[in-house]
Amino acid sequence: MRIGIVNDLRLAVESLKRAVATVPGATVAWVAMDGAEAVSKCASDLPDVVLMDMIMPVMDGVEATRRIMRSTPCPIIVVTATVEGNAGKVFEALGAGALDAVATPGLASDGSAVNAEPLRRKIEAVGVIAGVGRASLSPPPPSPAAAHSRYAVAPFIAIGVSTGGPQALATVLPCLPNPMPCPMVIVQHIDPSFAAGLAGWLSHESQHNVELARDGDALGLNRILIAATADHIIIDSAGRLHYSAEPREQVYRPSVDVFFESIARANASPGIAVLLTGMGRDGASGLARLRAAGWHTIVQDKATSVVWGMPGAAVELGAAEEVLPIQGIGAAIAARARRLQTNRGTA
Repeated sequence: MRIGIVNDLRLAVESLKRAVATVPGATVAWVAMDGAEAVSKCASDLPDVVLMDMIMPVMDGVEATRRIMRSTPCPIIVVTATVEGNAGKVFEALGAGALDAVATPGLASDGSAVNAEPLRRKIEAVGVIAGVGRASLSPPPPSPAAAHSRYAVAPFIAIGVSTGGPQALATVLPCLPNPMPCPMVIVQHIDPSFAAGLAGWLSHESQHNVELARDGDALGLNRILIAATADHIIIDSAGRLHYSAEPREQVYRPSVDVFFESIARANASPGIAVLLTGMGRDGASGLARLRAAGWHTIVQDKATSVVWGMPGAAVELGAAEEVLPIQGIGAAIAARARRLQTNRGTA
């Protein structure tokens, strides 16, 4: 795997080189000292992964990410010195197509990389996600009939998203009614250290209160919860959320498929399941299971997706009841949610 490093600080470049050296089979393809140079280097020598700093002269990491994803798309990991100080730019870069974000590793007195393990794991995970083929996709087996005459969990909205997710969510959430007619749970692939910042940023952008989901949280009216750890989030038959390290072999963390499949097992009343922009295929199989169980399923269209991997895989599986541009998804969710609320009121 060939890695491009974009950073204007020589000490940071050296720490990133040492971190890359800990990844089996990874080599440094080139180093760019600013975003404009990175755009140029990607055009002439596209690497497998780019490690992108945010604050640089000439062109910052947000604009560089935007231009690379438009002209020569490739997996980009944001690597920033301060998580909280650069949160706004990090979410902009994630909205422009960066896959994930992580803090810059340091250098020990002996020259070795310090705190390089999170970056190493992300490079390896991105390699797997970017290399996932789509030929192996197959429809899931039919879902078993509900075991009870009444559903155990009231209807809610489930959203799965990855690459380009923050901006997609910031487009969808403001279109939803306040208060919300039913709860919402969001699974976004993002480093846990950025989860709190993402919840705060989405709250500001949408004027909804977006909260980090805690283990044991119950779904409640007007609650918008977002997964907060690198473990998978699941729902039980009492409608409570939990975190689980299993399945450990699942490279997408938290996994949309794991969450969607837990919904099917929980005997949840059919609600609304949405799959937005993202690389790979996480969520496609789970969405198909939910559609088979009577859920209304919506996926983002190709034209407005930063990467049409996850929603595209769902379309291939026949999991999508509606395929919509991102600008229309909020209104579609709102209309369906109001219908669910009306049906519950007359039941």
